[in-house]
Amino acid sequence: MGTSQKMLTNERPIRRGRPKRPHAVILAGGKGTRLAPLTTVLPKPLMPLGDGPILDVLLRQLAVQGWREVTLAVGHMASLIRAYCGNGSRYGLKLRYLEEDEPLGTVGPLAFLPESARRRPVLVMNGDLLTNLRFTDLVAAHAASGATASIAVQRRDVQMEFGVMDLGDRVGDSCRILNYREKPLLEATVSMGVYVFEPGALDLIEPGVRLDLPELILRLLERDQTVAGYPFDGFWLDIGRHSDYQQALEDYERMKDALLAPVEALQ
Repeated sequence: MGTSQKMLTNERPIRRGRPKRPHAVILAGGKGTRLAPLTTVLPKPLMPLGDGPILDVLLRQLAVQGWREVTLAVGHMASLIRAYCGNGSRYGLKLRYLEEDEPLGTVGPLAFLPESARRRPVLVMNGDLLTNLRFTDLVAAHAASGATASIAVQRRDVQMEFGVMDLGDRVGDSCRILNYREKPLLEATVSMGVYVFEPGALDLIEPGVRLDLPELILRLLERDQTVAGYPFDGFWLDIGRHSDYQQALEDYERMKDALLAPVEALQ
């Protein structure tokens, strides 16, 4: 087995009577190598942002949007994340931890979710993103689509760092160049790192075997399963590079009230 499941019990009673939501999982086990050397002393989800870390924002957002239980999939410097987040009582959450003994990829740890969580849809998100996406809206769109998996997506301009050429017919051992664009700005639809999976998708994840998200999506498509993209044009930032982290620091100060607003205030 490549991971172990550990649960800390919340001291605060869980509120009842709400509709049952998908179980929420935050992927917080990566090494964050692109943010080195900062991530040699802190795991990326604990990088400071305002008066707390990035992970603090996600947990508070889930709480105000009605979630009461969250699983943290941890690995790199797991003890620091566990020490900071504890049992989740200060968020009004019950936190569970799935700790990798060895790296299992982005979705590999999901194979070790308890059966009670795997019997219903699961909301999964990266632990290094900043967004004002309402996770409840993504869940509702997923349910309406009938898809086996849904991915929150956004249109982004991608700056190419090289000259880009379109090639035509072969000319001897070469190809005819039809067009040349020097470091063009290309538009692409990109994943925001927030997903909803049905139990049938989780069944394709083998316990203890490394599996990344793109491989899981390809497995679903090969089996003719519907994978839906949920377009979102609001605020989203993936904190993967030093420049992204600096941008997150600036954006958070400007947007923190909106990012942490109760669901009713976002109607």
